[in-house]
Amino acid sequence: MEHEDRNDGVASYRDKMLQGIDTDRHDASLKGQSASGVDFAPFFEPLTIGSTTLPNRIAMAPMTRNMSPGGVPDDKVAAYYRRRVEGGTGLVVTEGTYVPDPQAGFSPNVPRFYGQEALAGWSKVIDGVHAAGGCIWPQLWHVGLMPLPTDDFDVMDAISPSGLLRRDEQIGRAAQGEEIERAIHAFGEAAATAYRLGCDGIQIHGAHGYFIDQFFWDVTNLRSDDYGGDDLVTRSRTAIRIVEACRAATSPDFPISFRLSQWKQQDFTARLAETPQELERFLQPLADAGVDVFDCSTRRFWEPEFEGSDMNLAGWAKKLTGKLTSTVGSITLSNDLFSGYVEGAETSTGNLVRLLEMFERGDFDLFSVGRAAIADPAWANKVRSGYTDELAPFDIKFLMAAELN
Repeated sequence: MEHEDRNDGVASYRDKMLQGIDTDRHDASLKGQSASGVDFAPFFEPLTIGSTTLPNRIAMAPMTRNMSPGGVPDDKVAAYYRRRVEGGTGLVVTEGTYVPDPQAGFSPNVPRFYGQEALAGWSKVIDGVHAAGGCIWPQLWHVGLMPLPTDDFDVMDAISPSGLLRRDEQIGRAAQGEEIERAIHAFGEAAATAYRLGCDGIQIHGAHGYFIDQFFWDVTNLRSDDYGGDDLVTRSRTAIRIVEACRAATSPDFPISFRLSQWKQQDFTARLAETPQELERFLQPLADAGVDVFDCSTRRFWEPEFEGSDMNLAGWAKKLTGKLTSTVGSITLSNDLFSGYVEGAETSTGNLVRLLEMFERGDFDLFSVGRAAIADPAWANKVRSGYTDELAPFDIKFLMAAELN
């Protein structure tokens, strides 16, 4: 996104600096001294995960854009991700990319992570992020029975554990055992590809009501075979095998992140674990299978996960497993995606102060910025400099635009 012209028609030096254009001149503000009076320097400490060292603790969250014609990320996609790194973001977690399974997803403009042409496009994306000094993890995705609004296909082609989107809502079909095995293999194949292409890690999408999450949720998984079960731990077998396949296809020190959520797109009130004890029983087998980072998706990062503590989901996941965690959810935002003001939201600076407090007490190791990073590619540099009152506000028009900003 371009800055608006000043009165003299020339962007100020500070604006150029914040956009990452002038990388040779870094004044004191880019070293942690904040114009807002709050020192956000802890967000800009490096973090080593296995074989990868992230330059800071800020990740661009995965946000589906539907801007890869024919599933192939083009030069515009490469520039879109590179702009965020030039604006100070340390880690790009890409939008969801379809794993090599014909039923992984049906939207023609969502990028694939397989096929010669698509992988050539991803190589350009990776090279651009690295050239700008950042790291990149592709998010590996199978949507299952969760078509996007732009999809145009027979929903009966979509598979899920039991063919259910919600309780008693049968709209797809239950996957056959060989189809589940194929999906598990597809995640491993995509992980191997990411490793070969020089990615700095991967993220497995196990949240938001998509394929993997459909196995976790008792509403959508009624199976009684090895892919189902009466409790959350047994319903996690498919996810555990996917993590194991990804680990086996890469190396012991290749970072594997796993995105999880309690809420689902079809039910914001859904919960997988009602207590910390249930959460520990759920997460520990995934950690043992090879997860390095739990990316804990909540709609509002400041909201407590369980009664009796103000820790959010990422805080609990770190406490219970000892693994690194990442948090996400309305960071510097005060509005929901399609609705109005979010109760409990603060100003951008107040929001970040709360995030910093939670970070410094050790609740999480990373945080992801989604809509705010789409609105403002220089989000990270502005926070580092303390110009939090100049962060560009998010507008739904950014997601509806015909071009990537």
